[in-house]
Order: sequence, then C-alpha cells, then structure tokens
Amino acid sequence: MIEVSSVRGTGIVEPLKLLEESLREGEPVPEDFVRRIREAVEAGELEVLAARAEGRVVGVAVLAYRLSVSAAAPFASVEDLYVRPAARRRGVGRTLLEAVRECCAAHGVSYVEAQVEDEEAAALYAALGYEPEFGVRVFSRSYSLSAGQHFS
Repeated sequence: MIEVSSVRGTGIVEPLKLLEESLREGEPVPEDFVRRIREAVEAGELEVLAARAEGRVVGVAVLAYRLSVSAAAPFASVEDLYVRPAARRRGVGRTLLEAVRECCAAHGVSYVEAQVEDEEAAALYAALGYEPEFGVRVFSRSYSLSAGQHFS
C-alpha cells in the first residue's frame, strides 16, 4: 500500500535525499537552501509530498503555490515529481498526483501545471486529466552569480 503525506521540518530530509539521488546525481542540496525550503514549506509557499511503501520513501512531489495576476487566482506547479525506478508502474506517481489534487483543493487552487521531460511522465499526467498547453513554450536562461550571492 502506498501512503502519501505532506512533510514539514526535519521530515523533508528523506524526500530531499531522494531528489538529490535522482536530480542532482547524489550531490547534496546546500544546507542554506534546505533551510529556505523549510521556510517556504512553513510559509505555505511549497508543499513536499512523500510517498511511502513499507515505510520507505519511494516517491516525492514538490508543489509550489503562486498567484496568477492574469487569472486573479492562485495556481500551483508541480516543481519536482520523482519515483524510484524500482517503484515505477505500481501507482506511486498516480497516488502522488492524487495527493497534489487534494492539496490544491485545500488551498483553493483550480489550475495546476507541470513541465515534463519524457513520454512516460507525459503519459502519466495525461492519464490523470492533465492536458498539453499548445502554443506555450518554455524559455530559460542562466545568470552568473558572484560567490556567496544568492536569491533571498
């Protein structure tokens, strides 16, 4: 059985370790950034959801809440969603996205977006009613920061 819970405080450590393994090739998230994540969770700006099977974290989703001026309403974005390879195709991703829906309902959010990088993820989102946003393109740019300089 898969159980999903929202985690806070020191409870974010294990889900972040899973993201470090998958998205950061094992490189730890800097402690200062972990502190900022905890603050964002406590402020209600982020939600970290951990999926557990047999007491072990097998998946994680990070949900960010924002305000949309164009819609004059809050919206959310799935910032990260990862399921351990050994736990895939067992309902973990589906259960995490169902928890995302419940969190959004509790926060008065009716619009959720996610960026996907592969067809397997796109199929999961589509199976749960997410639709591609045609005509939307994602642009990105990296800026150089001086040593010790960071977003605050």
